[in-house]
Amino acid sequence: MKILANRKIKLIFCWALLFIIAFTLLSAVIIGLKFENTLLYVMICSLCMGISILSIGYWYFREQNKIMESAVIQIKDYISGNQNAHIECDDEGELYRLFHEVNSLVSILNAHAENEGKTKKFLKDTISDISHQLKTPLAALNVYNGIMQEEAKDLPNIKEFMVLSEQELDRIEILVQNLLKITKLDAGTIIIEKSIENVSEMMDYIKKHFSYRAVQEEKGIYLSGDDTITLLCDRNWLIEAIGNIVKNSLDHTKNRNAIHIEWKQFASVVQIIIKDNGSGIYPEDLYHIFKRFYRSRFSKVTQGIGLGLPLAKSIIEAHSGTIEVDSELGVGTTFTINFLIPTKL
Repeated sequence: MKILANRKIKLIFCWALLFIIAFTLLSAVIIGLKFENTLLYVMICSLCMGISILSIGYWYFREQNKIMESAVIQIKDYISGNQNAHIECDDEGELYRLFHEVNSLVSILNAHAENEGKTKKFLKDTISDISHQLKTPLAALNVYNGIMQEEAKDLPNIKEFMVLSEQELDRIEILVQNLLKITKLDAGTIIIEKSIENVSEMMDYIKKHFSYRAVQEEKGIYLSGDDTITLLCDRNWLIEAIGNIVKNSLDHTKNRNAIHIEWKQFASVVQIIIKDNGSGIYPEDLYHIFKRFYRSRFSKVTQGIGLGLPLAKSIIEAHSGTIEVDSELGVGTTFTINFLIPTKL
């Protein structure tokens, strides 16, 4: 039997059998010699036998509990990040077989983690190389384009094409930058450095960043919220995320429309709401707007590249936040972002 492979279980069975035989023989002797109060002596022998067997059982289960506690400590240690955590499994039996399988699983997970680390490093290095290789020709093309614009001052048709060329170069540069950012986030090569930041100051920075475009397009950006609300976040990355959403709202609103940015704090959540009264999103597109390079067949916006909202979502989720969208055609769109407030237990 496999259950008897463990020497401690085998020892328990041997001791229990020994006690049963010993106390049975003792009871038989007492009965054979016909002592006075024979029944009492037999009962005492039975009680002693039961106590002896229970004592052995108690000792065994106490030892098993120590072994299990030690295994649990090692498992928790591994979960906490100690990859060298190991459960001792030098004995025989089904329990130690289980421990051996757990150790094998840990080894496999460590191997996968090591391979993933190497893959991330390779991806990070590749992304850095691509970034360097792309920035140089883009910068050169922008310089050449600027020179040609100067030379084409008196040639309206060529100047118009140069302006369009500059716009396309800007689009390529934004595409490259967003691709690099979103790929780095996916690869886990970007460290989100969180600190306590004032939400009002960040939203004011975003408003100022888009103020020139808003004035040019006759659109309003309005802020509302408590000036004392703070959030544990990476300021630069969160501004990037909210900025992409505001840019999306500007892209899909008409002249004299408005964008409202509001922030609130609840018991365990900081909420940021970006609401516009623009064209809205078609119901069939609503579930796809956070997909990369997704473009609605109804969209009339040509300057978008389909990475702003996916990048915003990735950044927000890297902050353990959530983003939801609600929209109605011809009425407007509302983005609701929720961040949990860390609590000390």
